[in-house]
Amino acid sequence: MTAIDLTSGDLIADRRADYARMLASGGDMEAAAELMEQALELAPGWAAGWFLLGDYREKAGLKEPAIAAYRQVLTLSKDDIFGAGLKLSILGDRAQPATPPVAYVEQLFDDYADRFETALVEKLDYKVPGRLAALIADKGRAIYARAIDLGCGTGLMGVELSGRVEHLEGYDLSANMLAKAEDKGIYHHLDQADLSLGPREARLIGPELAAGRADLVAAADVLMYLGDLEPVLALSAALLADGGHVAFSVEHLMDARDDFRLQPSLRYAHSPAYIERLLAAHGFTLLGSEKLVIRMDGGVPVNGILFIAEKRPAA
Repeated sequence: MTAIDLTSGDLIADRRADYARMLASGGDMEAAAELMEQALELAPGWAAGWFLLGDYREKAGLKEPAIAAYRQVLTLSKDDIFGAGLKLSILGDRAQPATPPVAYVEQLFDDYADRFETALVEKLDYKVPGRLAALIADKGRAIYARAIDLGCGTGLMGVELSGRVEHLEGYDLSANMLAKAEDKGIYHHLDQADLSLGPREARLIGPELAAGRADLVAAADVLMYLGDLEPVLALSAALLADGGHVAFSVEHLMDARDDFRLQPSLRYAHSPAYIERLLAAHGFTLLGSEKLVIRMDGGVPVNGILFIAEKRPAA
């Protein structure tokens, strides 16, 4: 939720919402929901307020009222910047989307950029960049000529790669994340890109950006914000020269009945069988994988898998 959306434009409604947040922080979700209802009587067009009401109702165990609130968010916010559609999917009100709303993911990481590294590394025991770099060193090459960091964020993966790549590109949906990455001074090229699109639509291939230019594509802690991984693996194959490597992490979906599944965290988990099938379909040979706890979430370990694969020469 963005700072600009935290105000309703009505002073009394804002005051009641502030009290609701205080009650929620103390664990009294039903009382928080009641105060948010009062706030929204004064500011019925406040999308962020409806999202807060849905969250409080959901945490209070009031499923149907929570669904009603999240539906109202979608009525007021057509681009679904709050991810209300994802919440409705988790609550069983609608089918699981193949990908989250672009506006939601972009805003999520724009808002998160300033505290991203502190939150992940210091508080959530985030392990992926170092472990993925170690897997690349073990199964891949010592030095790469050109690496592409997909969903580069603030540059945590780039730091791990920078000592053994000659040229490093980084792409992310969030402009604020890219600004943090640029401050590190390790990337030769940075730009915005939507990884849910095809190779050319994502603007990573074009007149000045050749196909097949990279010998390494890495994506650390990115693909859990995409359900359907077909576009990003097609993109990786298009970016890589024959014999190049793709290395990435996913959250581990233990239930093999689904290819991927939206989690209550609003991230996706993927099954190993789905990943291996997509790799094969896009001309990759699996070189290795590693299971690990990729971070903590609310004190609970999040299980993940790292993969590295090699692009086969075209037949």
